[in-house]
Amino acid sequence: MKRKLSLGLVAMASTLVVMAGPVAAQESNFDRFNEVSNTLVLDNIFIFVCAVLVFLMQAGFAMVEAGLTRAKNAANIMMKNLMDASLGVLVFALVGWGIAYPGDFGIDGWFGFAGFGVKDFFGTSLGDISSDDFYPLIPSVDFFFQAAFAAAAATIVSGAVAGRTKFKGYLVYTVVITALIYPVVVSWQWGGGWLSERGFVDFAGSGLVHMTGGVAALMGAIVIGPRIGKFGEDGKPRAIPGHSIPLAILGVFLLFIGWFGFNPGSQLQADAAVPALAVLTAFAAGAGAVTAMGVSWLTLGKPDVSMAGNGMLAGLVAICSGIGDLSPIGTLITGAVAGLLVVFAVLTIERAGIDDPVGAFSVHGVCGFWGLLATGLLSSSNSLAGHESSPGLLLGGGGGLFVDQLVGGVAIAIFVAVTSGVLFVALKATNMLRVDPEEEIAGLDVAEHGSPGYAVENAAGLTVDLSGRPVVGAPSGTSKQEASLA
Repeated sequence: MKRKLSLGLVAMASTLVVMAGPVAAQESNFDRFNEVSNTLVLDNIFIFVCAVLVFLMQAGFAMVEAGLTRAKNAANIMMKNLMDASLGVLVFALVGWGIAYPGDFGIDGWFGFAGFGVKDFFGTSLGDISSDDFYPLIPSVDFFFQAAFAAAAATIVSGAVAGRTKFKGYLVYTVVITALIYPVVVSWQWGGGWLSERGFVDFAGSGLVHMTGGVAALMGAIVIGPRIGKFGEDGKPRAIPGHSIPLAILGVFLLFIGWFGFNPGSQLQADAAVPALAVLTAFAAGAGAVTAMGVSWLTLGKPDVSMAGNGMLAGLVAICSGIGDLSPIGTLITGAVAGLLVVFAVLTIERAGIDDPVGAFSVHGVCGFWGLLATGLLSSSNSLAGHESSPGLLLGGGGGLFVDQLVGGVAIAIFVAVTSGVLFVALKATNMLRVDPEEEIAGLDVAEHGSPGYAVENAAGLTVDLSGRPVVGAPSGTSKQEASLA
């Protein structure tokens, strides 16, 4: 008995000795945090909360896209957004960050690479606060915030190709945009590249984030082609209503809330400018929504709910670039013009024979580009962003900033169009892009994922989807009537 007790005491002592190292390390790390000023701690906690809000936007994107598309594809939409956030963050950590914030390797100002993986691109531990390279942010906060932006850029494409895309092909797209396309664009500006050297302004990503996702969405929609039944034999578009406007508008509100992390968080510190940036964000959102409602009322005969929702998002997208440099009046003008543009862009894209079910290109591509130009036109010399700003063309500053914004917008559009276009063409050529017609008509939820987004029991106690089909494996076929209604 004494021998067993002695062995037990020895085991306990050994365990305490093994644990002592980590405990001591934690205490040392804690002491180092205590040595940092309260201001630095506040900055990091603030950016962490903003990053959480930006990640919340994934829920908003998922709801908007699911609500504005068919019920038979709801689970597929949710799965794509889930993977944009999950796979996108992992890929951005492994490769994307090292390209977005490059090292010495590569073509100076255009493309570089700082190495693979967490240790290589951080150069230190996630919790280390001793390096000046990330001041005022510790590495984990800096990465977390930027990864949220990368995931947001990736998920913009989901709605534009909804209802007809193979899931495996979409996964390939997510990997490529978060590993390569988006990081290269970011490196040009936020990574200190050639656009930054020109004086290009994109405070929170009208061009870097939204235009990148929007142009990629357009290329995906063009290459994959329209949904079955979207256009008649005469080429005229047919309405395919979304299955849940309440779900879509709830998603818009979630995105609106997330934008209070997107824009104020881009200040990268908790200072007196943050509340003003939040107010200007709300101004742009409201101006976009009200204008889009009015324009849709005049052009369509009714105040269209989805157009108003997209108008709010359009205003938010457009203000990202110049929010640190625009006055309240400039902000209202930027948001209102975005609300006008998004309505006509949605109608024009549809009439051109391109099927973008949620208006992703119109909201993020067109209004992202407008946001860049608005900065060049309306920027004031009273900057909230803490940098020296130049007045825009309409405020007596000359055309220099406007030209920089135009050049930057065109360069981003060309690069993303070419790279994403090649990607989607390659996926199409390898039969990884579009599902079979039978699967598209029946819906992607069962065909791609094995179960519907919405399931009910019929009178016989059989589980069926909303169209009444039994939920048993993939669809076996469809009628001509179903094809005409798909």
